[in-house]
Amino acid sequence: MNLYDIDLVTIDGKPQKMDAYRSKTLLIVNVASECGFTPQYEGLQALYDKFRDRGFVVLGFPCNQFGHQEPSGEAEIERFCTRNYGVTFPMFAKIDVNGVNAHPLYKHLKSEKPGFLGTEAIKWNFTKFLVSSDGTVLKRYASNDKPEAIEADLAARL
Repeated sequence: MNLYDIDLVTIDGKPQKMDAYRSKTLLIVNVASECGFTPQYEGLQALYDKFRDRGFVVLGFPCNQFGHQEPSGEAEIERFCTRNYGVTFPMFAKIDVNGVNAHPLYKHLKSEKPGFLGTEAIKWNFTKFLVSSDGTVLKRYASNDKPEAIEADLAARL
């Protein structure tokens, strides 16, 4: 599967392909509004602000598979992120990241960069994947890896 052929839907319902992010360094994150890690939105936005002029983009994918911590619809999620964290990086429609209905993007990310002991399953909200500008999945970060801790890896890539 080619990363750039994967179909997405933006948080406001517009179809988009991953190809829109070709040649960009990406941090892809499954997010939730009612999670203990939700304050990471602030750090994700700070990374985006700091590095977007150097070809970096954060992509946020709301997911309700962990503790039902993203129960709202897309419009409410978008309002929450903007109002509480000033999010301006691209956000997408809610998806599943595990199971039979896992989004093709997450199937690709998990197969390219399995987690601890080779498990592919996403364990919780705010798991992060760093993807190089050529589409290579470089690194997988756990939920408790704060965005600030990723900055050195990111800066080395840009």
